[in-house]
Amino acid sequence: MGIQSLLLLSAQVVSLASASSAESAWHGHISPGSTKLSAFTPYYVPPGAKSYDSSSPLLHYSGSWLEHFSSKYVHQSASYSSEQGAAMSFTFTGTGVEWFGSADSKHGIAQVYLDGKPAELVDAYSNAPLSQQRIFWVFDLPKGKHTIKIVNTGQKSDQSGGTAVDIDALVVTQGTPPSEPPSQQNMAASFPEMPSYPPLLDLSSKFVPEEEWTLVQKGSTGVHAMQLVIISETHALVVDKVEHNPLTISGRPAWAALYNLETHALKPLSMQSNSFCAGGTFLSNGTLINVGGNPVVEDHTAAADFGDVDGLQAIRILEPCESSNVDHCSMYENHGHIRMASPRWYNTVLRISDGSAMIIGGSLKGGWINNGTTNNPTIEYFPPKDIHGSNGLPIHLPFLVDTLNSNLFPIAFSLPDGTVFMAANRDAMIYSWQTNTERRLPRIPNGVRITYPMTGTGLLLPLSPDNDYTPEVLLCGGSTVDDTLPGYKISSQDPASSQCARIVLTDTGIAAGWKVEQMPQGRTMPDAVLLPTGDVLIVNGAGSGISGYGNVLDQVGESNADNPVLTPVLYDPDGPAGQRFSSAGMPTSDIPRLYHSVATLTPKGDIMIAGSNPNLDRSEVTYGTEYRVEWLGPSYMKKDRPQILGGVPKLLGFGQNVSLDVKLPARARGASASIKVALMDLGYVTHAVHANSRLVYLEHALSENGTLTVTGPPNENVYPPGPGFVYVVVDGVPSTGARLLVGDGKSHMYVRFADMTGFGSLLMIFRLVYIVCRRPSAAPKIESTACSMNKKNVDCGAAQCSGRKIL
Repeated sequence: MGIQSLLLLSAQVVSLASASSAESAWHGHISPGSTKLSAFTPYYVPPGAKSYDSSSPLLHYSGSWLEHFSSKYVHQSASYSSEQGAAMSFTFTGTGVEWFGSADSKHGIAQVYLDGKPAELVDAYSNAPLSQQRIFWVFDLPKGKHTIKIVNTGQKSDQSGGTAVDIDALVVTQGTPPSEPPSQQNMAASFPEMPSYPPLLDLSSKFVPEEEWTLVQKGSTGVHAMQLVIISETHALVVDKVEHNPLTISGRPAWAALYNLETHALKPLSMQSNSFCAGGTFLSNGTLINVGGNPVVEDHTAAADFGDVDGLQAIRILEPCESSNVDHCSMYENHGHIRMASPRWYNTVLRISDGSAMIIGGSLKGGWINNGTTNNPTIEYFPPKDIHGSNGLPIHLPFLVDTLNSNLFPIAFSLPDGTVFMAANRDAMIYSWQTNTERRLPRIPNGVRITYPMTGTGLLLPLSPDNDYTPEVLLCGGSTVDDTLPGYKISSQDPASSQCARIVLTDTGIAAGWKVEQMPQGRTMPDAVLLPTGDVLIVNGAGSGISGYGNVLDQVGESNADNPVLTPVLYDPDGPAGQRFSSAGMPTSDIPRLYHSVATLTPKGDIMIAGSNPNLDRSEVTYGTEYRVEWLGPSYMKKDRPQILGGVPKLLGFGQNVSLDVKLPARARGASASIKVALMDLGYVTHAVHANSRLVYLEHALSENGTLTVTGPPNENVYPPGPGFVYVVVDGVPSTGARLLVGDGKSHMYVRFADMTGFGSLLMIFRLVYIVCRRPSAAPKIESTACSMNKKNVDCGAAQCSGRKIL
């Protein structure tokens, strides 16, 4: 076989499920004007904003300025000055302002003032010439009149050859009108009558000031937070779709960033492919994968599809990034050699008991609600598995056919016997990936649909050795809207469901069926967050409508939903039936969090809330694109908290005993104190799906000298191998979480082809071709001692590699 034939064969292997080029890659909403081809530069005027050119008479210049004319500028002109003290001032009414200009090797440093006060020193130096760049931006000004002043300092960086400052355009965010309070009619639950269950009781009458929660708005995500995952004790990863975000990288808007949980600083990440509606998970060695996304739309390029690579089969890789210094952390993509076997948009990605990723369902193309022609009713694995005669290719699941149409982003959890719970639309099942068998569960009660676009949320409730890790699942919110209706028969005012249903996944529990409760308000697109205490926080969402944008009647802006639910509610899974929900002490936000909003527990124990963007591209109209971050602090944040002082291992083996050095509050010294050790996966959060979210209470013993001996989870079924955070909880008050890796730290193999050259690269291509193409009766499964290769070394992340089956 010649080299060209070998390379051709490898290309065919990784393109097994490519869609026909004659078939449209998008069947969803297109905004007016979004089909016009244009360069993907940071300059953008979103709906609800207004642009002012450099030549506008409203911009007042002092000092020496020259006007330059070129097609590279906004409206073909820009004002330019190298004079120290030259200034431009502009008074506007709104909530934000952006300054656009050029950056190159002759630009210098400017001082930006807002309302007479220094706001930021900005350096427009770039080693490559860039035009229409966002030099400065602010979006959180009080609504009203403000003045921005830009002054040339006459200073420059050592690399720069000049002190130029230029003004190309200013864009003012005018601010959205205040939302009307939701009407009682719109906020009504879909099923208000539940005579067989006790009435809902809010415990507000029992509220004491010491139990008050806090809500603080601080920080900006820079890129819209469609997807959110905590990757270390200091950082979160934020992932968006391709759109005109204010944070830039390499002269274009970024659509992924690392967010510093302590300083709120941002590091933009370079992404090749469109991660619109992708999923993600950690693997057993701590590597994060981001999977699936949106196509490049060739027949009508939407505003969110400039310059990117088709993301439908993408597998993006973030190797372990655990240091507080993230300068060298990056997203790796190699679409020619590392990709899925089939296109997937709105897929759920789940880490299963062997530490690999199960990729579930999705749509073959981008759009809105699923249907029989776009459905991808399969699962596949990363790394690929040769099981059930699949040769590493997708495996058909009848469940994902039977649950059409509203079945995107299935809710899924790995269960403590190694099987997988799945819920989609109105149905649920237990899937054994080892035997490829489905066990259907009782239908979710009262016709409530719980997956996109009738989006609800779900959690696997805490697992405890006290009941032998008996699994129980909670599903909350969603909608009873008929998923066969066209958009013009659905309204943003259709009430959301207030139903929460839970089922114990044992033979006895399944026979007993779902137990139904009612939240204080209906919610679609809620987020459910497990706390170390075992409680569940329900936050975000809308009181009416469904997920998506631009599809239904009575849209608000482009939103398919309305009546944001602004007050969180706490759910106590162990409380008496009818008394499990409470909003006592809960603050009310003034930021609507609708479609594409997220929330997650942080290592500190508070809740990070971000996102909301029911729009094709960045928008500043009602329910526009939201970049502000809120921090919801449980009442325990203000109490005397236990501390983990040391002893946390990098690797925690199954059944392994480790000794933690802890400092407990004085109240914990009595015999009556309740001490728990919570091992938590904080989940990969997107579209109200908290994939992999998990809380396992660990067995432990406290010695007289204050040493806490903790035993790792009993096996990989109870806690799939991979990252986790350990919290010590004393009388309902948790410590800060400490990160570790559960299991042996070993992983399946993947190869960084970009780091390989010459004959070794050809051999690896041939090897992968052989692995994917060989028949089940071929040679035994290949063993490998490589995790990720480069020219100089072999790097496995958390641990050295040993023999491990690839498939």
